[in-house]
Amino acid sequence: MGKKDELIVGLDIGTTKICAIVGELTDKGVNIVGVGTSPSHGLRKGVVINIESTVESIRKAIDEAELTAGCEISSIYCGIAGGHIKGFNSHGIVAVKEKEVKKADVQRVIDAAKAVAIPLDREVIHIIPQEYIIDDQDGIKEPLGMSGVRLEAKVHIVTAAVSSAQNIIKCANRTGLNVIDIVLQQIASSEAVLSQDEKELGVAMVDIGGGTTDIAIFSEGSIVHTAVLSLGGNHLTNDIAVGLRTPTASAEKIKCQYGCAMLSMVDKDEIIEVPTVGGRKPRSVSRKALTEVIEPRVEEIFALVQREIVKSGYEELLASGIVITGGSTLLQGTTELAEYIFDLPVKRGLPQHIGGLTDIVSSPIYSTGVGLVFYGAKNQQSPLFRIREDNIYGKVKSVMSNWMKEIF
Repeated sequence: MGKKDELIVGLDIGTTKICAIVGELTDKGVNIVGVGTSPSHGLRKGVVINIESTVESIRKAIDEAELTAGCEISSIYCGIAGGHIKGFNSHGIVAVKEKEVKKADVQRVIDAAKAVAIPLDREVIHIIPQEYIIDDQDGIKEPLGMSGVRLEAKVHIVTAAVSSAQNIIKCANRTGLNVIDIVLQQIASSEAVLSQDEKELGVAMVDIGGGTTDIAIFSEGSIVHTAVLSLGGNHLTNDIAVGLRTPTASAEKIKCQYGCAMLSMVDKDEIIEVPTVGGRKPRSVSRKALTEVIEPRVEEIFALVQREIVKSGYEELLASGIVITGGSTLLQGTTELAEYIFDLPVKRGLPQHIGGLTDIVSSPIYSTGVGLVFYGAKNQQSPLFRIREDNIYGKVKSVMSNWMKEIF
């Protein structure tokens, strides 16, 4: 068992399930040593609507993860999603003070890029550098130590509604957990399912969860566009419940067991049994009728994703195609329907490059949870863009010391 500080915990707070993943840092990478899941009660479309229910669901998932990992969990990296998420690109320019790029110059150019008007009810949760430009030389990923007089930075900024972010932190705190960082779910998922080659060539990752569909587009190794659609697997379940007149719980089981996203893949003679509402006798329905309910909704989700990709202006740069992940992509025929709609190569993304409990977490359901562990492993050494300070005294002290350095 690793020491306490070698363990990283990702908490994926989703609309249908809450999932805690415990990862242990080793010389060879990340080993997954603990997994805990709990049905999610208290969220709608990725946003907390009932704190008590959410706290209870988080507690169950954390207890299970602690049991399987044999450790006590106190700090987590937490995922955030929801229709309130907005991402945009920004650009900053500064003069290099000593003709050689130092850490302070990089920090100043990032500050210049994030100096945009953001409404009071929103907060920045990510500032992701895409590339740096030194004296018209572009494509620089690591500018430290390079010579030049002018430094530019292109960054991607992600903002969220303050209330939604605070409610997630509040729920975690009520469970006795410290939130190290809040991470956009598709950024986390991309850490787990995308290879560096895919990011370099250009790829769109689509994470279809229960309440939201999260999109992240990468080009030349950097994230260039993020978006969240308030549509997901729960809408399929509701459609089945209404279309086949069956309780929601039964509709979810039918979707997982018999659901298919393409009519052409279903045998028209296949019959399934559907429980009815109010204790009446179950009915026999053809599987074709079930697929006729599911296919238009999945088609709608992919059509909205396609519209978002076109709107971003990067549709011509997706040489690696589309990677779909998330629990809803386990539905039979999803990949084939996506290929038909996007007219691009499509694959289902699974968490990669992990050891430990691989047989459990090698599923698109755990992409975000595993990705949060990867994100934590990558960013724990660089608290440069952390969104929260531990205390106001530390914040003031660091600002004052930076001023002093610049003056003298």
